[in-house]
Amino acid sequence: MPALEDYKGQVPAWCPGCGNFGILKAFKEAVFELGIEPYQFIIVSGIGQAGKFPHYLRCNTFNGLHGRTLPVATGIKLSNHEMLVIAVAGDGDCYGEGCNHLIHAMRRNINVKLFVHDNQIYGLTKGQPSPTSMEGMITKNQPFGVFSEQLNPLALAIANDCSFVARGFSGDGEHLKTLIKEAVNHRGFTLVDILQPCVTFNRINTYEWYRKRVYHMETEYDPGDRIEAFRKALEWGDRIPIGVIYKNDRQVLEERIPVIKDFSLVRQSFNRSKIETTLKEFY
Repeated sequence: MPALEDYKGQVPAWCPGCGNFGILKAFKEAVFELGIEPYQFIIVSGIGQAGKFPHYLRCNTFNGLHGRTLPVATGIKLSNHEMLVIAVAGDGDCYGEGCNHLIHAMRRNINVKLFVHDNQIYGLTKGQPSPTSMEGMITKNQPFGVFSEQLNPLALAIANDCSFVARGFSGDGEHLKTLIKEAVNHRGFTLVDILQPCVTFNRINTYEWYRKRVYHMETEYDPGDRIEAFRKALEWGDRIPIGVIYKNDRQVLEERIPVIKDFSLVRQSFNRSKIETTLKEFY
């Protein structure tokens, strides 16, 4: 059984008060309570403040390119679907550069757990608007306000029949920990959008701003009702729901590919003669 200290990584370089600290704490506690050893999971990340997340943990790690987190995570899962594969990304990283990969990961239903650190700004590159920045928000390079309509990642996910769609808030650690555990235990692709304040560059969506608006999903709510889930996903403004918005039971991609259905690639024997035979066709 692991100890909580076993997950300790490097000293975080995030700004004091950054919402990422709440996510890091909740994640550590979640994997600890699930009894998952550091060697039993891998975190794939891209570029940005969220991309530093696995550095501050003790686990297997792969840092990829900006917006290219999910292709790497998909490759790892297909090679070794016994491994718990987790992807972390920022809102700009995932919903901007990587939105095309997100859509197709949801379609394929690869059994990868995606946690998006959504601070509605590009924090590492000093405050440009991201796809989830609210319309009209003034930033360093948008002095007249953001002209584009705000992206709704939850509505996008439900429209694509994503297997598990949830929203958390980094200022509500116990609730977020529960969501992370549920996402890890769910069989299928999971998207957990985590609202997290950027105390340096986003002076609108603060801890106080969120606490006045977020509310837990009602106990009688049915996350299997896709139409109602879509209605919930459209709520934004005075009231913002957090919790499991939508989930369904779909066959995962690994089970649909005959050559890896029963055994991961890493468990299969390697026959060099087959490669040599194939190469002779190009002579």
